[in-house]
Amino acid sequence: MSGSGLLRIFTLTKCINTSTLLGTAQTSHSRTQICGYAKKVVVKGRNKGMVIEEKKGPEVCKDPVRLTSYAVGVNIYKEGEDPKLKPPEEYPEWLFQLKLGKPSKLHELDPDTWEYWKRLRKENIWRHNRLHRGKSF
Repeated sequence: MSGSGLLRIFTLTKCINTSTLLGTAQTSHSRTQICGYAKKVVVKGRNKGMVIEEKKGPEVCKDPVRLTSYAVGVNIYKEGEDPKLKPPEEYPEWLFQLKLGKPSKLHELDPDTWEYWKRLRKENIWRHNRLHRGKSF
């Protein structure tokens, strides 16, 4: 036997039981068939023969009475319903003072505030990331 034949039999023993080594080593020439690896399925074309399910989002409530009397979308449980809204007097004052718009720009903030320094740090991080975008380590 030549040296390459011994090497082939040696590599086959890693994948096959010794009882079936002699029968399959003589008939099979591909390592993938001997080791029992699954063949990759080749799909020609885009999504050919496959049924694609469209993802559906949550149902949107358009009832104005329900939108003004219930906190729609707050319920996280499968069962139950959305909580009913209370009158504004029962909520804390700070809730109505929250800023819900766009964040303030750096030049609009006072340099003696904590918000200013937090915003400055954020903008410096964004600047650094823009400068180093696309550069490898």
